[in-house]
Amino acid sequence: MATAAGSADGTWDGLLQQGTGPVQESFLDLVRTTRHYLGYSPNVVWGNLQTPQYAEAMLRLVVDFHGIPDDIEAGVAARTARAQFIGQEGRTYHVLLGEQALLTNIGGPEVMHGQLRRLTDALSLPGLTLGIVPARARLLVYPGDGFSIFDDRRVEVEGFRGGETITAPERLAVFRKAFDRLQPSAVYGAAARDLIETALGGT
Repeated sequence: MATAAGSADGTWDGLLQQGTGPVQESFLDLVRTTRHYLGYSPNVVWGNLQTPQYAEAMLRLVVDFHGIPDDIEAGVAARTARAQFIGQEGRTYHVLLGEQALLTNIGGPEVMHGQLRRLTDALSLPGLTLGIVPARARLLVYPGDGFSIFDDRRVEVEGFRGGETITAPERLAVFRKAFDRLQPSAVYGAAARDLIETALGGT
């Protein structure tokens, strides 16, 4: 679902019950201290590239689903603040999006149009390698949840059940292996842009 992140001390669920703001601030702190990031988001757009409108629509779904305090404005501000670190101080990001992430309707046509335009612009951001796994691409690993790897020291996995923080080296290795097997199925550059433009044509 890529909506929030767990904190290192395991208080993700506690933070979420306070609203989207505390969770997103916790994630922002993690992004601020990360130098090298790998991530896979099969169904929705990666949080660091979400437009304010897309982030608002996503967080509205979270608030409604979990019945938590409605502090979406604070959550959106913290989530969209992550983008400032792309290309800064030698940070690197290698992100894989499933083609479905371009098609999942979050917020309606106008929101999706703006979000897809944001992705086309992001293809040229320094420090960011953005790949898209086509829906018909042959996979070298079975499909799984989206995940984020921070400096090869921490993984965040998210879904309906909430967030899971993983730091044990043997479990970290599983997600790095998954990323390495997903990556060859992705397309980049002009091919990625073509997929985004095709999705734009359908909004």
